[in-house]
Amino acid sequence: MYQLGDQQLLRYSRQILLPQFDYTGQEKISQSSVLIVGSGGLGCPASLYLTAAGVGKIILADPDTVELSNLQRQINFSTADINRPKVEAAGERLAAINPDVELELLQEKLDSDRLLELAKQVDLVVDCSDSFATRFAVNRACVEAKKPLVSAAAIGFEGQFSVFDSTKENCPCYACLYPEADFKDQKMSCSDSGVISPLLGIMGSKQALETIKYLADIGKSPLGKLWIFDGTECEWRSLQMSRDSECEVCGDCG
Repeated sequence: MYQLGDQQLLRYSRQILLPQFDYTGQEKISQSSVLIVGSGGLGCPASLYLTAAGVGKIILADPDTVELSNLQRQINFSTADINRPKVEAAGERLAAINPDVELELLQEKLDSDRLLELAKQVDLVVDCSDSFATRFAVNRACVEAKKPLVSAAAIGFEGQFSVFDSTKENCPCYACLYPEADFKDQKMSCSDSGVISPLLGIMGSKQALETIKYLADIGKSPLGKLWIFDGTECEWRSLQMSRDSECEVCGDCG
């Protein structure tokens, strides 16, 4: 039977004190596993908070190395990390924050088969990538593996966020929102369009929060909703979504 030790009870005491979370919530997330796809602007805050909170195992995948232009927003890295693999540098920092968490670091670009293989191994997938092609591949893997997907994006001063779970009745997948045929060739990334750095912290932290809630089974997850944040006006708005019965990815899920 899994049991938290005295040091773990002290480390996580501030969230265990929360009546909605309690010991049971900590026990659940400490036995959970998460795949984070991308260790960039979103992946850095998401991985920091999930590690600090005590998620049992984190698989962190990113093929890139640290560049000078990353340091404006990718808070896991320092100037000394330039030219190092992102997962190596991030792994050192995450392990220093919380040695309780099991880290699996993958310096590789995940193709569809590899994504499906990894999605089947974890309880939830956090998409912190910055391209439509990767997001579509991650979504397909999650639908096929029947795993929840916590997704976010940030460009300029605007962020978007949602949670997808095709095992839930009428819950859409990412392709219901952005059909692959319409968006597969579009390229919108921070390197192309620019982004204000704290926006990545807001959206990546939101991903971590909803991941913890989902794993601990507390509160209400924004299933079927797209949340949009306007950083210039500091305003959130939400759009209701439903499953597209003709979606080529999840349309036959029920």
